[in-house]
Amino acid sequence: MSDSEVGATLAVEGQSWDLSSEYPAAVEDDLSILAGLIADIETHNGALTSLLGRASTLSVESSADAVSAARAIHGLIERAATIAGDLAGYASCCLSVDSQDAAAQDLQGRLQAVESRLANATEPRDQYLSLVPDEVVEAYLDHDATAPSRFAVEHQRKRRHELLPLEQETLVNSLAQDGINAWGLLYDQLSGSLACEVALGNETRTLGIAAASGLMLRPDDNLRETAWRAINSTWDEHVESCAAAINAIAGWRLSMCRRRGNGVHYLDAPAHANRVRRETIDTLISVAEEGVPLARRAAKLQAKAYGKARYGPWDQRAPAPALPGTDAAPIPYDEAIDLIAESYSSVAPEMGDFVRMMARKRWIEGTVGPRKRPGAYCTGFRKSRTPRVYMTYTGGASDVITLAHELGHAYHAWVMRDLPESQRGYGMSIAETASTFGETIVRDALRDRADGPQEELPIAWEEASALVAFVLNIPTRFEFERNFHEARTEKPLRPDELKAMMSAAWEKWYGDALSEPDPLFWANKLHFYISGLSFYNFPYLFGYLFSQGLYARRSQLGDGFFDRYRALLRDTGRMTTEDLAAKHLDVDLTRPDFWRETLKSLAPRVDDFERLVESST
Repeated sequence: MSDSEVGATLAVEGQSWDLSSEYPAAVEDDLSILAGLIADIETHNGALTSLLGRASTLSVESSADAVSAARAIHGLIERAATIAGDLAGYASCCLSVDSQDAAAQDLQGRLQAVESRLANATEPRDQYLSLVPDEVVEAYLDHDATAPSRFAVEHQRKRRHELLPLEQETLVNSLAQDGINAWGLLYDQLSGSLACEVALGNETRTLGIAAASGLMLRPDDNLRETAWRAINSTWDEHVESCAAAINAIAGWRLSMCRRRGNGVHYLDAPAHANRVRRETIDTLISVAEEGVPLARRAAKLQAKAYGKARYGPWDQRAPAPALPGTDAAPIPYDEAIDLIAESYSSVAPEMGDFVRMMARKRWIEGTVGPRKRPGAYCTGFRKSRTPRVYMTYTGGASDVITLAHELGHAYHAWVMRDLPESQRGYGMSIAETASTFGETIVRDALRDRADGPQEELPIAWEEASALVAFVLNIPTRFEFERNFHEARTEKPLRPDELKAMMSAAWEKWYGDALSEPDPLFWANKLHFYISGLSFYNFPYLFGYLFSQGLYARRSQLGDGFFDRYRALLRDTGRMTTEDLAAKHLDVDLTRPDFWRETLKSLAPRVDDFERLVESST
């Protein structure tokens, strides 16, 4: 690689985002307001705490004062949660861009005690609504202020058998800040501060992990492998810290399962949080196993396109190889915005307008920085009800797809912005629907305007990459996390044991398509360290197949599709996934039919990809 090519590799980046409309001017004011709201909640709690011991025996008449107090607390909680969420989100946004931002670190530290106090303050209301008889809950919901929260309350009551006594629940909330949450913060700090030495052409460069990861979006197979090995070499120096963190996080969760009851499983919490049944998860993973041959075929074709027999871990975000006579230059950020906006507009003009608004208002962060954390996400501010998208944009085709993915999340939040606060939260499995739907829109729009095999190959490549990622890589993560939790019930695992377990998961799912496993994927994948979420993997597979099934109905519904799609997104905060699918798609997610049908519909795309690969090699 020449010096000019090295410069081009690192030169492309996106815009920086604008957070000034939210903070920092009002940080101190919001902290003060938040403290007052929590104090008000604590005052009202007196009407509830004295009743919790006999909550299951209360009548509507004997609980009249408590119902009134619970309603008042509901409003206070919504206001407090909005402010706390915005403050935490702002700190996280700042630290994502600069992991050493002292002011953001200070705010995050101050929020730990506040968030713990707020969690404890909300516990009496939550326990009260979980434990009282149905008729008392109905009385509580029979009011304009609380009626919109019906689904949230009823869903919460499904886990009432797991509740600990109030004093124990509040103790858990307090200890979590310096327990499980502290380990997650430690990992975030570590991932944002690491740098690796990457050989680029005739020189070696010191790059942050996020910037080095961007090199794996390049069509130079050797460069991708070099970057991957450099990143893993850096993580390997910190495996003891990572092992301590991942063992502590899983150990905490397993301890809580045991404390909550003998029948409580480590998958119960993520299933409940995703508003999906365990039965549906089992069916989903089982059907994914049926799709392994198709996904492995796609991976082998990707390897063949690069003139090799097997797929490497560094190929996860690889672009299509540059064909003779084609321009493999990075895609400028503004061009990526135009591509995505035009693609979204093919579904509905308002979707394209939304993408351009996000860019115009600078609600997207895409810069490259030495202390920037890796990864991509969509977040938002609850007071203004405006979304933000975070990523590191370096110009690869995979970056364009990632941006389309995150903008799908943002659009999902945007169409729900006028709903009551209690109806705007949704499970991660459904959250991935709009994002993966957005990816498909972009890929198909690009395919429609492709001129010949040289332009078709990169699009078909991205489709194949999605299939490999969702049907092989995501189940690999699930396999590891499930096996890890099983083993962690016996003892903490050493780094070498974690490496072996991760390698085994790679080999099980990728099989003979794989050149070598990624033994350090457990260390370098931040999803395993999100303290507030466990098993943040199956929701991606769910969202991919669910959105593909939804997308397949686009042609069937014709002009009525967009209204149906928008209505589905708006219902995601007030239904389980099974009920949502039954209402809007007329399918039963606990049965394999829908999932199998969706996987089967992807086979022609792999056939087409094979045709293009064969013609180019």
